[in-house]
Amino acid sequence: MENDKNLKNWLTDFHLTHPLVIAGPCSAETEDQVLKIAHELKNSDVSIFRAGIWKPRTRPGGFEGVGAIGLKWLQKAKAETGLLMAVEVANAAHVKLALEHDIDVLWIGARTTVNPFAVQEIADALRGTHKIVLLKNPVNPDLSLWIGGLERLYQANIQKLGVIHRGFSTYEKTKYRNNPEWQIAIDFQNRFPDLPLICDPSHITGKRDMIQEVSQQALDLNYDGLIIETHIDPDNAWSDVAQQVTPSVLKQILIDLRVRKITDDADEFTQKMTKLRTQIDDYDRKILEILGNRMQIADQIGWLKKEKNVAILQNKRWNEILEKMIQDGTQKGLSEEFVVHLFKAIHQESISHQEIIMNK
Repeated sequence: MENDKNLKNWLTDFHLTHPLVIAGPCSAETEDQVLKIAHELKNSDVSIFRAGIWKPRTRPGGFEGVGAIGLKWLQKAKAETGLLMAVEVANAAHVKLALEHDIDVLWIGARTTVNPFAVQEIADALRGTHKIVLLKNPVNPDLSLWIGGLERLYQANIQKLGVIHRGFSTYEKTKYRNNPEWQIAIDFQNRFPDLPLICDPSHITGKRDMIQEVSQQALDLNYDGLIIETHIDPDNAWSDVAQQVTPSVLKQILIDLRVRKITDDADEFTQKMTKLRTQIDDYDRKILEILGNRMQIADQIGWLKKEKNVAILQNKRWNEILEKMIQDGTQKGLSEEFVVHLFKAIHQESISHQEIIMNK
């Protein structure tokens, strides 16, 4: 699908000299709140105003959005500020109401992306539309599911498509609300280089003081835009209190962000990059060689365990190794999160090798 047309063409409509910025409250709460925030953002780098009208909640009893009445508030905000309006839709009924109120951008949330039936229903309701449609990554780290949702929208002949990277749920404790899993987004970007990729640092971090950091990481990875939750009174917001910033803080974030060049054609730069990349390639080959040798030893341990009828998993030994590797990795400038991911993967590969041996 990526070869049929350049799906980034719709970005040129904004005549951007900076990344596309979508901003606004997690939830539309009152007409006054929506209008105040929209006017605060009117004369800034924000091109699209976002607000949740229908809010999918993990458990019942929480605030689930004001519903269709909020669409009228967005219509008024659009008329007064000229900003384009964006809302999340989760089914065909939401799509119908959004189109009736001339909403410009419709995004499909992470909880909806996991359901192919729901995505197909939305795709059918939007078939052939010239509205902008953005697909968030699924809650779980499943690249195929994300791509499948995109393909359903593409096959519905939707002309202006993009995706939003909002991070992934994990049972592991990390500093993020939703782990970014940057490699999944990079893999997506490599597969669909002509598709606009937008980062949602609000949902990735869950903390307003981390939004600047993650936004910069996204720009460093050539993302096309940012969607940042913005509220005039974040501490008293009706939803997602901790991750929303004020309009003034948002403006400062956008001022402080550095937009990188994709490349530099200068000979000196090219020569230095070639040299450094050659060194990286050499180290990568050495890493694979070392891992291959390590697995050979793991195989020998597997044969010994089989001979003596000893269980594969030795929790005490594993926990001691992991603790030591975290300490050693920290001294070498590696984050604990990276070391844990790396050695869990190595440990799992070792277990897989030994399971094969045990079953022979």
